[in-house]
Amino acid sequence: MLFTPYRMGALELPNRIVMPPMTRSRAAAGNVATPLMARYYAQRASAGLIVSEGTQISPQGQGYAWTPGIHSQAQIAGWRGVTDAVHAAGGRMFAQLWHVGRISHVALQPGGAAPVSSSALLAEGVKVFVDPLGAGPEQGVGEMVQHSLPRALDVDEIPAVVADYAQASRNAMDAGFDGVELHGANGYLINQFIDSRANLRTDAYGGSLQNRLRFLREVVEAVVAEVGAGRVGVRLAPLTTLQGAVDDTPQATYLAAAQVLERLGVAYLHIAEADWEDAPEMPVAFKQALRMIYSGTLIYAGKYDLARAEQALGSGWADLIGFGRPFIANPDLPARLQHGVALSAADVSTFFGGGAKGLVDYPRMGEVLSAVV
Repeated sequence: MLFTPYRMGALELPNRIVMPPMTRSRAAAGNVATPLMARYYAQRASAGLIVSEGTQISPQGQGYAWTPGIHSQAQIAGWRGVTDAVHAAGGRMFAQLWHVGRISHVALQPGGAAPVSSSALLAEGVKVFVDPLGAGPEQGVGEMVQHSLPRALDVDEIPAVVADYAQASRNAMDAGFDGVELHGANGYLINQFIDSRANLRTDAYGGSLQNRLRFLREVVEAVVAEVGAGRVGVRLAPLTTLQGAVDDTPQATYLAAAQVLERLGVAYLHIAEADWEDAPEMPVAFKQALRMIYSGTLIYAGKYDLARAEQALGSGWADLIGFGRPFIANPDLPARLQHGVALSAADVSTFFGGGAKGLVDYPRMGEVLSAVV
């Protein structure tokens, strides 16, 4: 099933393989996507769907050095170069819209201000990547530092953040993307509103579960109003506790979130499973419950190989499978999986920052087979 076409809204996908968002930290000055990034994504256009690396919706939304944005005209133009290259290679691409919330540092915030969040809580030991010397991504030299103490967003500030998401979605369409994915996972701003231990508010955005889901709902409503529900996906990490985002009743919380997104009719839910060694597996019963609640496309990502992917698709609770890190060193991953060709290993030292090395210089399947012969 992995290699069969799949229709998602107005998009006809050639296979069920997704390249999920992966930060590579190679944006140019002004956080602009580059021709090198266009080459990187175009090399991987045989994926059924590419979701871009996290792309900040505003200067306030940035949490790491050298990550691209989509809030300026230069950034829109940079991403247009990427989407044109991907489309010319036959690919389809969504932009992942990102506001990191508290997972930032004053060095990255406009005017050196404190990051914002649902609540003024520090996630101890959670670090962000900064460029203290201003050396730029080509040098690949930065520093991991504890994120700064955030301040809680005032109620009257929240509509402006929601509006930033809406404008970023419009900018993504202007940049030629086929749709947008809202990053509601991994401890970032939307996640900080949802999870009970990250949200200590007592106003309309905190306390009860429905209040904690209000920010998610308002953001999705605003984005859907701009680009249409069929061009909107949402990424969630229901049962993980990444970057200090912890919920007391995660299964109930995220099944309720799925109900909200079902009512809003978004094109897909992108479920991030734990992908570290010895991580707990997401219960099949929870996946089956999500399928009963949500009728759109369900994407799962996290430590999948060919056998596990086929099993997930055959079970009926998954429609598309994200492969993540294997795409870094295997630009033509779908062909390798289909023909049983061994996967190349990625150079971890080149994941973040740098230039072409470790980004666009991995061999394609034909080159690997020729080298073996």
